[in-house]
Amino acid sequence: MLKKINLLLLVIGFITITSCSDEFLNQSPTDAISSADALSTADNMALILQGLHRILYAQSQAIPGGTSTRAGNHYWIPLGDNIGGQVIHSAPANNLNWQDDTRWLAHTQETSTTGEQLWYQRYHVIASANAIINKATDGSIPLDDRLKEIIGQAYSYRAYAYLSLVQHYGKGYLIGNPATDAGVPILFASEFPFESGPRETVQAVYDQCMADVDAAIASFDGATQRPTGPASGKAELNIDVAYGLKARIALNSGQWRMAADAAKAARANYPIMGEGDYKLGFNSNTLPEVIWGSHVISAETTFFRSYFYLISNTFNGSQVRNNPKIADKRLIDALPDTDYRKDLFLIDAPNENNSASNGLGGWANNTNPLYTTEEEFDAEITRLEGVYGWRSNFNAHPYMHVKFKQVQPGGIEPDDVIIMRSSEMYLIEAEAEAMLNNISAAQAALKPLGEARDSAYDITVYNSQTALMNHIKFQRNIELWGEGFRYTDLIRWDEGIEHTSNGGSGASEILYQDGYSQEKPSINSEWVFKIPQREIDANPNIGPGDQNQ
Repeated sequence: MLKKINLLLLVIGFITITSCSDEFLNQSPTDAISSADALSTADNMALILQGLHRILYAQSQAIPGGTSTRAGNHYWIPLGDNIGGQVIHSAPANNLNWQDDTRWLAHTQETSTTGEQLWYQRYHVIASANAIINKATDGSIPLDDRLKEIIGQAYSYRAYAYLSLVQHYGKGYLIGNPATDAGVPILFASEFPFESGPRETVQAVYDQCMADVDAAIASFDGATQRPTGPASGKAELNIDVAYGLKARIALNSGQWRMAADAAKAARANYPIMGEGDYKLGFNSNTLPEVIWGSHVISAETTFFRSYFYLISNTFNGSQVRNNPKIADKRLIDALPDTDYRKDLFLIDAPNENNSASNGLGGWANNTNPLYTTEEEFDAEITRLEGVYGWRSNFNAHPYMHVKFKQVQPGGIEPDDVIIMRSSEMYLIEAEAEAMLNNISAAQAALKPLGEARDSAYDITVYNSQTALMNHIKFQRNIELWGEGFRYTDLIRWDEGIEHTSNGGSGASEILYQDGYSQEKPSINSEWVFKIPQREIDANPNIGPGDQNQ
C-alpha cells in the first residue's frame, strides 16, 4: 500500500483544506498544482504543514484509503487507555468498534480498521514530512529562519510518527531484543513510486526517531518562533515539542539520562497549572501546561468521531449517554482526599445504569448508604446534571469521571486534543532518575507536581528505588488518566492487565472479554498490533512470514 501513496494528491488535498483564500491558491487552479510548486518556497511548504496539523485530527477519509470511522488522534490517543483498561466502560456501546478495541478483538486482527488506519495515517504523515525534508535540505531554497522552522517541524513530525508506529507494531524496546526484533519499514521517498522497504529492526526505527528529533532541535535553533497566545499557536511544533519527543523516545528505549535532561528542557516554559485550570475540562491548548496540541477548527465535522465522544461523560452521543466512562476504583480509592484530582471522579454518583453487564442501576438496586430515600437518589442525579451540563437522558454511574468536559457540555462540538503537556515531562524526568537510582533527583523532579496537586504531599516517604518507582507509576496513572499513555506504559514496565486483583477495578468480565485479563507483554505477543493485511498484500518487501505472531 505504501508504494501507492500519491504525494501529489496528498499535497493538493492539504492545500485545499487549509486556506482557500491564501494567495498561493489564487495563483493557479487547485487541480493544476504540482508537487514541485507546493514545495517551491517556505511559505508553500507551510501550507503542507497546515495539512499535517489537520490530518492529526481529521476524519481519515482525508487520506487515500481512509475511512470516516476514524478521526486521527481523536481516536488514537484515547485508544491507549482503552486498550490498557485504564478508562473503563460501564455498559455495552460498540460505536466505531470502540469496545472491540477494549476487548482486544481489533488490534490482534490483521484486517481490523483500527490497525489498518493507524498504520496508514502515520505513514501519510511520514510521506509528507519526507517531501518537505528532502526539498528543504537539498540547497535549492535559501536557508532562512522561516525555512529552519519548517524543517524542524517536519523532522519532529517524522519522529513522532515513527515512534507511534514502532510502539504499536513492534515489540517493546525494553522487553525484547531491539537489535533483532522486527519494527516497521523506514520510508524516505518523496517521489513516485514511494515503494517501501522491508521491516527494519526496532533498534533501527528508534535510531531513526532519535536522529530525526536531534535534527529538529538543531533546525529550531535560531528559527522563527511559533505564535503565542491563541490555541492555534500550540498546534505548531517547536523546539519544546522536539525535546518532549526526545524525552519520550529516550524513556521508552531506556536512555535514562537523556530522557531526564530532555524532559527538563521541554517543560521549562510551561508552568504546572493550578486547580482551577485543571478542572476546566482538558479541552483547550490555552491551558498553561500544554506544550503541543491539535487546535480543532470549530467547523470541522468530526463530531461523533471526536476524542470527547469516545471519552467524555458530557458529550451528547450514545457512546456517552448509555455508557458513562468510569475509572479503576482501585486507583481512585488510593488517592488521598487532600489531592484535588480526586474531585474529578464521582465516586458516589448514583448508579442509573441498567445494563446487566455492570450491575443493575436505579433506585431499586441502590446500595449506596448516602441515599436513604428515592428522592435523595433522584435529587443527586438532578444536581449532577446541573453542575456538569449533561442531560437528563444521560446515565450516571459510580466512579464516573468529569476530567474531560467540552467547552459546551451536553453538545457535540469537538474541542482541542492535547498531545503533550509539562506534567508528563516531570513524570518522565522522575522515572528516568529513579531508574538511574538517583533517589534525591527523582524526588526533586516529582515534588513540584505532587505538591501542586496534593496539599499534604510528602515525597520523602518514597525513599527507595522500588517505593519511588511504584509511586511514580501511581502518579502517571492518575495525572495522565485518559490521555492515552497506559498502553505504552504497561509495555515499558512489563505489566499485564488484571481487572480482578486487589478488590477489582469495577470492569465487567462479560463486557471486557479478552481485555479483562492479559499476561505481561514480555510473554504475550497479543500486545503487538498486527501488520495490516493490505500492507502485506501490496508491499513486495513484506510477506506473510513478516506478520507479527
